[in-house]
Amino acid sequence: MSKTDELRATFFQESEDLLEQLTDGLEEMSGGDADTETVNSVFRAVHSIKGGAGAFALDAVVRFAHRFENVLDALRSGKLAVNGQVLDILMRSSDHLTVLMEQARDGVPDDGDPAGEPLLAELMALTGAEADEGPSEAEVNFQPMTLDLGDFGAAAPSEMQFRVAFRPHDDLFRSGNEPVFLLRELCALGEAQVDCDISALPEFDALDTEASYLSWQIDLRTESSQTAVREVFEFVDGLCSLDIEETGSDGSTDDLPDLPDLSPTDGPASEDPASSNTAAADEPATEAAAPALVSASAPADPPRKADPPAKAQPPQPVASTIRVDLHRIDRMINLVGELVINQAMLTQAVKRDGIAQGSDIDVGLEELRTLTRQIQDSVMAIRAQPVKALFQRMSRIAREAGADTGKTLRMVTEGAATEIDKTVIEKLADPLTHMIRNAVDHGLENAEDRLSAGKTAEGTIRLSAAHLSGRVVIEITDDGAGINRERVRSIAEKKGLIPPDAQLTSNDIDNLIFQPGFSTASQLTALSGRGVGMDVVKRSIQSLGGRVSIASEPGKGSTFSIVLPLTLAVLDGMVIEVGGQTVVVPISAIIETMRVPTDQVFQLGTQNAVVRIRGSYVPIVDVGAVMGYRPAVDPTGDHVILLVETADGVRAALLIDVIHDQRQVVIKGLEDNYGQVPGVAAATILGDGRIALILDPSAIVGHNGAGGAAVLTTPLAAE
Repeated sequence: MSKTDELRATFFQESEDLLEQLTDGLEEMSGGDADTETVNSVFRAVHSIKGGAGAFALDAVVRFAHRFENVLDALRSGKLAVNGQVLDILMRSSDHLTVLMEQARDGVPDDGDPAGEPLLAELMALTGAEADEGPSEAEVNFQPMTLDLGDFGAAAPSEMQFRVAFRPHDDLFRSGNEPVFLLRELCALGEAQVDCDISALPEFDALDTEASYLSWQIDLRTESSQTAVREVFEFVDGLCSLDIEETGSDGSTDDLPDLPDLSPTDGPASEDPASSNTAAADEPATEAAAPALVSASAPADPPRKADPPAKAQPPQPVASTIRVDLHRIDRMINLVGELVINQAMLTQAVKRDGIAQGSDIDVGLEELRTLTRQIQDSVMAIRAQPVKALFQRMSRIAREAGADTGKTLRMVTEGAATEIDKTVIEKLADPLTHMIRNAVDHGLENAEDRLSAGKTAEGTIRLSAAHLSGRVVIEITDDGAGINRERVRSIAEKKGLIPPDAQLTSNDIDNLIFQPGFSTASQLTALSGRGVGMDVVKRSIQSLGGRVSIASEPGKGSTFSIVLPLTLAVLDGMVIEVGGQTVVVPISAIIETMRVPTDQVFQLGTQNAVVRIRGSYVPIVDVGAVMGYRPAVDPTGDHVILLVETADGVRAALLIDVIHDQRQVVIKGLEDNYGQVPGVAAATILGDGRIALILDPSAIVGHNGAGGAAVLTTPLAAE
């Protein structure tokens, strides 16, 4: 990969953070928090994206971002007031800018962005700009160019010398930038003499830890052009005062004018730098014009040598990050998984050889197990990411679906900081997209129906995430009309999905929408009517080891709940034996374990039985018979019960033979080699080297009749 390709990839990665910052700011403004700092934050995000896009000649992005930026500048200068119409245009502009960036990242040819023309017209109307007015160089305040960093050592017509005066503003540090990295990159262009000016540093008692007092003067001898020197500071444009002067090719500086005073002042120069920079962009440009700088009325003091770093007050500490290739992390996770397996083998060998508890070997092995668990948790935390970016994408999809259906809606997100494995997040995007569109198209009523039902014309969709019992629960809730169960059943009967005399509970009818080919749409639209969607959602979530369930109340809305594992790499499981086979049951599904209370077991018909547990009757599921390990056995024999609860809220008593122990196991997928095995979620390697299947309690209970389990519990418990 060339230098240019690496920088381009880095730009798109950093743009994702800027787009997230943009969305956060607009959401805060929608919530009534339209203060100056929030608007400035949104402005800086768009400005930074425009600057980077210009460096890589992404003309469509630059053109749209420039108009977007003009509106934001009008907001922060007070020329434009924040209202519902403005916020709606800004939200749609944010969505479109995200689409443009995704297209540029994926290499989609630039067609001039005809889809964005109506939105551009709305943006220009807000600022009173002429429709045929284009972003001139004076307005944009930079010149787009193609970045070529192929060979820093290439021969140049002559060696140039520049004097660079650089003073960071307070916001540069708050945005996570560090001057040392900029100076280091600048010095890489050639030979440099760097002097730090600390004359503006106040006495210790008057020191503001969040203020910027230092400035730098750099004399640089390089074969690079002034453009290349300025590109070093491209991503801090508007966050610093910068002056670059060419001193000639012979190194002489005797005839140069004095450098401007870069020390802080009490005048307008100490205000938000981006504001002054944009203001300068509105004035006519001349051939000799340079980017807007902080001017000075007096020459600067002679430069002095920098004091030792320890004497300077450090800026507010910021979190440092490092970008690592995902394949490296995956390899580390696999190695840690092998470490867990080997640690389990050592534990089993120690038990087999009869080594006494408390011995040095036993104590050392226990410490190894603790360290292994800590290493594993730490490595898994590296892959864990908040669902915030995914939720922001769903908000955009909800707005697009609302525009397609002509429905007014509000998207509310909760728990966006909830962390989940990156692999799970990536595979969750498509199912969530189907469900959000389904909630808008089928869940929410149109404005007239909502008003007649005593609701507001604006519908609400709530998307939330939370950790619960070692798993992640994601819920999509709408305040629409709920599921029309009579219509759902009628359609299912017409399509032959159920027999006309089928005895179904309300939960069974709700779950019919997950059947392949089922659709309640009366006509084909861009969002629905093809009979493909919710069955795909269910299969996708099941492939992640999760479950999806529905809770609906007619007239009040529906809630779709998705329960997912935190990671697809490891889980805490209970090692059991049934029919002579050793298998693993996920701990997250187990409520309690017990011996079969023979006097509390009741037979139903010739094949079914229930057990009474704390006043409720729970169906007994013989795991050995369901999995085909052995014939069904008498539940009143010498067996053990695992009381489990599925993602649908159905409880069942799994009948097994023996419980061995509880341990953390490494998940090994079976789908690539064997496809989906009924009742089996994955496999693992035990401490003795044997392979054990990891059971899927929900599938086992469902195979035995989940609907029947739900029916059995309620009437018997009422006796």
